[in-house]
Amino acid sequence: MSMTRSEHRASSARRLALAVAALAVVAPAVAHAGGQPPSPGRSGPTLAGRAVLPVETYAPGPPSGAALDPGGPDHTVNGIRFPTPSQPVEGFSGIVSGRRPGEILAMADNGFGGKGNSQDFLIRAYYLAPHFKTARGGSGTVDVRGYVQFSDPRGVIGFPIVREGTARRVLTGGDIDPESIQRDQRGHYWIGDEFGPWILHFDARGRLLEAPIPMPDGLVSPNNPHLGTGTATVANSRGIEAMAMTPDGRHLVVVLEGAVPGDDAGSRRVYVYDTKTHAFSRRADYRAEAPGNFVADAQALSVNRLLVLERDGGRGENAVFRSVYDVQLAAPGKMTTKRSVVDLAAIPDPNLVSLPPIHAGDVGLGNPFRVACESIEALHVMSSSRLMLGCDNNFPNTGRNPDLADDNEFIVVKVPGL
Repeated sequence: MSMTRSEHRASSARRLALAVAALAVVAPAVAHAGGQPPSPGRSGPTLAGRAVLPVETYAPGPPSGAALDPGGPDHTVNGIRFPTPSQPVEGFSGIVSGRRPGEILAMADNGFGGKGNSQDFLIRAYYLAPHFKTARGGSGTVDVRGYVQFSDPRGVIGFPIVREGTARRVLTGGDIDPESIQRDQRGHYWIGDEFGPWILHFDARGRLLEAPIPMPDGLVSPNNPHLGTGTATVANSRGIEAMAMTPDGRHLVVVLEGAVPGDDAGSRRVYVYDTKTHAFSRRADYRAEAPGNFVADAQALSVNRLLVLERDGGRGENAVFRSVYDVQLAAPGKMTTKRSVVDLAAIPDPNLVSLPPIHAGDVGLGNPFRVACESIEALHVMSSSRLMLGCDNNFPNTGRNPDLADDNEFIVVKVPGL
């Protein structure tokens, strides 16, 4: 399968020329509390690698983004022409390991942010091979090697889909909003979806195996196709954003993105789903650092221990809070505890792995390095001391650069003693 990349990608020579300009970016980068940047000691986290997939990377498939076409003489938004020539490879909200070493499988989000504008976006997870730029070199590029296409060929989803009358019944961003992905020991995929909110169970080829699994306690999103004249009990886009799988492959741990109306504004409900007994149980709520923060992803280190990614809604220069926490789950009525693992708004980059910039005007590069995309939504545990993070670039929003649609970044952070 062949993929195309933007012809506007900066050449190596141009990147070197921009390095001088980047030095001006280093000084004003976000500092830790107290006004001082973190010291790049050996015991603390450091930026270990970075790879960038150009925003204009496309895969085979029909044109996409017709609902985003602004008209006018150039039909562009932040430099992207709509509809796109084929399917954009963009917006990653979850990462699992790939088929071989050095490869990952990255879940694309629902497309362009909503049901109405994403009906021509096909739901896929892409096999990617990041060639990380590190202190020892590396191109910092990403190869696209194929994808898993998610579909409902057996018609078990329980509501009409955008491609209802087609043979394959591939799923689109008008049908589901996948925000997290896990793979069990059989190779089956479990996806957390916000439109329900519910859990979706697919086989290894991406075919839906059973009807969506609803959340307990009557949690229903405004986008739930069964809502009818009923009342939503979960705010729009505040459902299942984070979903981890325990190391035994049996339990899914769901952390809601935002507070359920009526709950304390800083609380985020935590549920555990047993994939064998098909039963939910509750854990003590996770506490966000600020009421407006989002829980963006989670990965399980043990049955009761999670890594949780929490972020604000800022982007570019305004992306000031995004952190990974080590969380110890607790029973209802007890206290869930957490400790900071890495501040993604100020990652020490003593080796200047993030430089030179790709585009003139890129922000948040140098020491410390800042994750500047609006939605840092994918967390993947590479080893006991390395984390990979991926951006949902909310195509075609700006982020790293105030004048350009955001590329997709994959970031590796070394975290000793994780």
